Amino acid sequence: MTQIRRAVPNVQVEPGEQAADANRAFYGTLGFEEVMNLGWVTTLASPSHPAAQLTFLTHDATAPVVPDVSVELGSVQDVDTAYETLRASGAEIVHPLSDEDWGVHRFFVRDPQGRVVNVLAHREQGAAPS
Repeated sequence: MTQIRRAVPNVQVEPGEQAADANRAFYGTLGFEEVMNLGWVTTLASPSHPAAQLTFLTHDATAPVVPDVSVELGSVQDVDTAYETLRASGAEIVHPLSDEDWGVHRFFVRDPQGRVVNVLAHREQGAAPS
């Protein structure tokens, strides 16, 4: 059975530190704190419930579109299984199965309403890409 670790809405934003500062300040008043910032993608999370997150992207570093939502599965194998199942079902794969430099194994797929879903798992520290 596939384990879902978290589902995170992705919000496309304009580039620039001013937008990032405004998001940190606004969502900070609601209790969110910055937990990741790669320049083009920033994630804010609840300190008391770390899986409660919002991600802001100016673009995607390797994919053709910004996904609408990210679903983190429990393992790289879960991602591979989901990829094969969705591909076999005829779902549109928007970004191929990839091992990204920032430590995730992922692909993008379009859902029945046309939204792009980033399906991912974090690779283990020190593990070779699969």
